[in-house]
Amino acid sequence: MTVKQLRAFLAVAQTLSFAKACERLHVTQSALSLAVKSLESQLGGALFSRTTRQVRLTPEGETLLPLARRLLAEWDDVEDAMRRRFHLQQGHLAIAAMPSFASNRLPPLIAAFRQRHPSIGVTIHDVINEQVVEMVLTQRVEFGIAFAPPAQQALAFTPLYLDRFVAAVPPDSALAVASEVSWTTLLDHPFITLQRPSQVRVALERQLARHGVSLPVAFESHQLATVGQLVGKGLGVSAVPALCREQMEALGVRCLALRDPVIERPVGVVTRADQQLSSTASAFHALLVGSVGEVVEV
Repeated sequence: MTVKQLRAFLAVAQTLSFAKACERLHVTQSALSLAVKSLESQLGGALFSRTTRQVRLTPEGETLLPLARRLLAEWDDVEDAMRRRFHLQQGHLAIAAMPSFASNRLPPLIAAFRQRHPSIGVTIHDVINEQVVEMVLTQRVEFGIAFAPPAQQALAFTPLYLDRFVAAVPPDSALAVASEVSWTTLLDHPFITLQRPSQVRVALERQLARHGVSLPVAFESHQLATVGQLVGKGLGVSAVPALCREQMEALGVRCLALRDPVIERPVGVVTRADQQLSSTASAFHALLVGSVGEVVEV
């Protein structure tokens, strides 16, 4: 059965007149008759008894009538729901983002998105970089915001900007009065960093190794917030993505430009290479791409 056939049947069943049904559906009588006959042929018997004076439902037509009403109502509901989703009048957006982005750059973007599309619900998964990639791979979210993951065929990465690492030092440290610091000077102090396999930790070690510098680690943690707490208590220094500057400063940490070498990492959108974004995700992606700068720095 087709929707067209069911609408033709329902119009005739409700009006008990082919002429009135034609007016209701804005079709010709031949087109209406063809739709009804095709439905009867497909089902295997007559749905109407026709005379020159009246049209009546057969017992089988009486049986089909409530079913047709329900099927068409459900079809109209589906059609309306899909139209509303495509026009961003309903739907849900799930985003995975590393905490440094989720707590600093994401809130104003969500606010702008909700202002444009107030009926769209939003779920934010603020998880470490590695979990962002995992959630995209397992299709728990359509896209994530993270540092560039290791190249693999299953993933696509769209760079948005470069995030520059900055020094994080205690507020009462002698380094705190400077505007910038070199890696050599920074590493003269106990160093606090994230535990492996953190991509932040791996990126720092790889970049420094290229310049013949090793990373002496005094303290390790799973969360950047804990790193900030340890630095704020004067236990050592660290290097964190510039995205975390506000978060670090809220903990009393002083952030300085870090040079010799300057270490940058691309931040961008991670998606599955074989998956097209929904209308809702595409709309937020467009907002995201249009709202970022090229480099995040102190």
